[in-house]
Amino acid sequence: MITTASQPAFVAHTPEFDAVTGDCPRLSLLAEVDAHEGPVYFVDEDALYFTTLPRPGADRTPSVQIKRLALGQPGEISVLVAEANGANGMTADLEGNLIVCEQGSRWQPARISALGRGTGERETIVDHWRGLRLNSPNDVVVAADGAIWFTDPSYGHLQGFRPPPVVGDYVYRHDPATGQTGVVADGFDKPNGIAFSPDERVLYVTDSGANQEPGSYHVTRPHHIKAFDVTSGALSGERLFAVVSPGFPDGLKVDRDGRVYSSSFSGVQVFDPVGQMLGEIHLPGTVNFCFGGAERDLLLITTDSAVWAAALAAKGA
Repeated sequence: MITTASQPAFVAHTPEFDAVTGDCPRLSLLAEVDAHEGPVYFVDEDALYFTTLPRPGADRTPSVQIKRLALGQPGEISVLVAEANGANGMTADLEGNLIVCEQGSRWQPARISALGRGTGERETIVDHWRGLRLNSPNDVVVAADGAIWFTDPSYGHLQGFRPPPVVGDYVYRHDPATGQTGVVADGFDKPNGIAFSPDERVLYVTDSGANQEPGSYHVTRPHHIKAFDVTSGALSGERLFAVVSPGFPDGLKVDRDGRVYSSSFSGVQVFDPVGQMLGEIHLPGTVNFCFGGAERDLLLITTDSAVWAAALAAKGA
């Protein structure tokens, strides 16, 4: 494990950031690997699962794998799925399966799937809304009642590997108990990261509309986080939570005390529950992250070329 100097990586904007970092925060390089999106930590394995940096394939179809990094055995990396249909965001369901956002291709449908860690086999959960194909699901979270909430921006079409959209860039809720899928929010340019507050009364969604074509940044388009009140599976009280700069937000998580963590061009930005930025973990190239470790006090960060661990005082929700 290669460890950086602790102080330069943690930048406080308010004294309250000390409650996040504690007295001895450390940022450590765990592995050099093409870790891109969807990090999910499982304490029963002490392992991190993630989707890889997309590689160009036939007719601009991205080739993506799902890999596993054993934290207890640094450097032990294995491939769970060799060709994952453009997989992006992932989360865990209540049974310990991986729930995967598959962006699809021109030939394979986009979908939300369930992936068994032991077998690597996937099963479709939802691949359409009212008979219309999804765009390219990006991020997903599972609520305590088992409902699956996910974002579906049209990045696949913008990047040339999905057909033109037939639905808007929406946020959905799928109820596995009834099989019903419904649009819960439609006011986004490019809905991206998604996370609940610890009590699941607030839903946070990032809008990365400032990023359109690959590598682009349109400052007049959205690069912010929205918050919604959640009541009986429906959203209300839409409001601006925070504007992310530099760059645009992507990954999104919440800790036990309700603080919100968002990726940006500079690294990971941390906000209090009312949207004030407390500080940041300086790590340019950050794409996504999740809490891990036996005490959920490690922030495991993917940067396209590596996995890093920030040891914090804060614990994941």
